[in-house]
Amino acid sequence: MSAIRFLWVGKLKESFAVDACAHYMKKLGRFHKLEETVLKDAPGKLPPAEKSAHEGRAILERLGPKDLPVCLDERGREPTSVELAALLTRWVEAPGVRPCFLIGGPFGLSDEVKAAAAHTLCLSRMTLPHELARILLLEQLYRAASINKGLPYHHV
Repeated sequence: MSAIRFLWVGKLKESFAVDACAHYMKKLGRFHKLEETVLKDAPGKLPPAEKSAHEGRAILERLGPKDLPVCLDERGREPTSVELAALLTRWVEAPGVRPCFLIGGPFGLSDEVKAAAAHTLCLSRMTLPHELARILLLEQLYRAASINKGLPYHHV
């Protein structure tokens, strides 16, 4: 079974987000082995740029040699669901690597993390709270996996 990794900054705080993420992780887990790493938010006393840099260092330290970093950022490529399905197939079938989706904290990903990314995707041109971004990413990955398996979840 192919693998997908997630590196998130910050715990989910809202119960609806916890439930929604668990729902889509369970569904996506039928198609891929999933690994989730939740990193602690930077200290609250730091200014926003330093928070992003602090969290960025933690992300980069935890990337493994087989991780293919995929950043989620509003300036990234905004694929359709069908295009994401094709990307997902390419990434999970690439030998010796696994896609590793990165979502930063409230102040986003550091420039260092963005520079280390193999790919950058955009879920929306609008700014999303990171909890909602996680839910949306997981749903779209489940949709992509369903498209790839020929299941009727995605109505074309």
